[in-house]
Amino acid sequence: MNEFPHAMLREIYEQPDAIERTLNLYLDGHNFNSKAFVALAEWLNPRGEVLIAASGSSRHAGLAAEVIFEDLCGLAVDVEYASEYGCRTAANPRRPSVLVISQSGETSDTLAALRCARTGGQQTLAIANVAGSTMLREASAAMPLAAGPELAIPATKSFTCQLTALYVLALYEADRLGTLDAAHLQERITELRALPARIARQLDGWRTQMAALAAKYRDAASFLYLGRGVHYAIAREGALKMKESSYVQAEGYPAGELKHGPNALVSEKVPLVAVATVDRSLDDSVMRYEKTLQLLEDMKKQGARVIAVANAGDRDVAALATDCVTVETASEHLLPIPEVIPLQLFAYWMAVERGVDVDRPRNLSKAVIEAQ
Repeated sequence: MNEFPHAMLREIYEQPDAIERTLNLYLDGHNFNSKAFVALAEWLNPRGEVLIAASGSSRHAGLAAEVIFEDLCGLAVDVEYASEYGCRTAANPRRPSVLVISQSGETSDTLAALRCARTGGQQTLAIANVAGSTMLREASAAMPLAAGPELAIPATKSFTCQLTALYVLALYEADRLGTLDAAHLQERITELRALPARIARQLDGWRTQMAALAAKYRDAASFLYLGRGVHYAIAREGALKMKESSYVQAEGYPAGELKHGPNALVSEKVPLVAVATVDRSLDDSVMRYEKTLQLLEDMKKQGARVIAVANAGDRDVAALATDCVTVETASEHLLPIPEVIPLQLFAYWMAVERGVDVDRPRNLSKAVIEAQ
C-alpha cells in the first residue's frame, strides 16, 4: 500500500504531514503563534468586508472560506473568479479587504487582481504555497503554506493546506473579534491538531475503496457532484479533479439545485457523487443533512447511481446510496478537509483506469502565467 507510481498519489499521501507543517507555522502548540500573525493584524477592513479572488482549486478553497468566515467570524465575504475581477473597471466603493489564494503565487489572473486591489488602496492578504512568490511579496500581508513542492498538476496537498490556513485564519479572526469564546476556540484548535493523524489512518482504506469504485464507474460519461453549505465547495473541487485528472466531464452543484435542471442528465451513464456528511452538534448542519437524505431517497426511487460521502457508521446514507464512502466524524467547518481526499483518490484512480498521464494532464500547467 505504500507504493506510489505517480506523484499525484504520493502527494495525496503526503497530506497529513503537509497539514501538520502548515499548522506549525501558525500555531504554537494549541495557541496562535503571535509572530506569524503580526503582519495580519491590519489586513481586515473596519467593516469586516472581504473579497476573495482566486482561480481553479484555489477558488474552491475560497468558496469554503466564505462560509467559514461568515459562520465563525460574522464577516461579509464575496468570492470572485480572479480572471473576472481584473476585468471589472468600476471601483468598489465598499473597498473590501482582498484575499488572494494561489498554489504557485504567480497565477497571472490572481496576481492581476491583487495588483488591482493594491492600486485602489485596499488592504490585501495572499495565501500561497511557494515561498518568495510574487503574491506573498506584494500583498500587504502574507500567509505562506508548508505543503512542500507539488509536482503533479492536479492540486491535492496544496488545496488541503489552503483549507487549513483559511480555517486557522478564521479561528484567529473569531478570537480577535470575540465571535468565538475561549472554550470553543480551544475545542476547535484541539480538533484541528488531531486532524493529520486522523487523515493518516483513513488513507489506506480510502485508497482501496476508491480504486474499486473507479473500476466500477470507469465507463461513466459524466458525473454530477452535489454538496450543501461549505460542502458545495468540495463538490466543485471533486468535479474539477475528475475533469482535469481523467478527462471525464463532471460538474459540481448545490444539492438543492439538482431538480432545477441538472436532474435531466442523470442516467446509468451519469452517476451522482453526493457529499452527505453531518455535524450533529450544529442545527443547520442537521437540517442540510436531512434535506440531502430526502434527495438521496428521491434519487434511489428514480434509479440513479449514487456514490455518497458520509460519516462513519451512517446507515441511513448507506441504505440510500449505491456506494458509500465514509469519513470520521468532525465539526462542520473542518469536514471539508478530510472529505475531499477520497474524491481526490477517486479522480486519480479514474485517470489510471482510463490510461491518462495522471501527473501531466493535457493542455494544463502547474501555474497559469498568461492572462486568461
